[in-house]
Amino acid sequence: MAIGMGGNEGNLRRAFRLARQRLFPLLRNPKMSPIYRTSPVGGPPQPDFLNAVVVGTTSLTAHALLTLLRKSEIAAGRKPGGPKNGPRPLDLDLLLYGSRRVATPRLQVPHPRMTSRLFVLVPLADVAPRRVVPGTGKTVSRFLEEARRRSTENVRRARASF
Repeated sequence: MAIGMGGNEGNLRRAFRLARQRLFPLLRNPKMSPIYRTSPVGGPPQPDFLNAVVVGTTSLTAHALLTLLRKSEIAAGRKPGGPKNGPRPLDLDLLLYGSRRVATPRLQVPHPRMTSRLFVLVPLADVAPRRVVPGTGKTVSRFLEEARRRSTENVRRARASF
């Protein structure tokens, strides 16, 4: 399982810490990538984001995990119904769920845009470079190589650690 973490508004240290406190007890062998400062993709003009990825295994179903992620976002101060791709204190995306593919109105796994976004691929490659993205036959590292050739995103390691 892999979860993308991001935020660019409010107390990001608190938001990331809250997400870790809620996630890590539910995971076996949890690992968190370094934190990256990344340029926003889409949405209105806004500050840079901090992004990271958490990987591990869980006994929760994908939908139960998604519910926990949404509740964690709200606990960190995210307001439902904000502008699409707008500023937010915490954004948690279920990127991968083992080797499974999920396609429901509420959840798409693998995350449909993860393979082209450097703000996801760079931290994911730090903790799971050889992970094959289900349904593609390609590894995270391979997608990262391809995305770097096409992307204009600015992704650099942040000094922050939570």
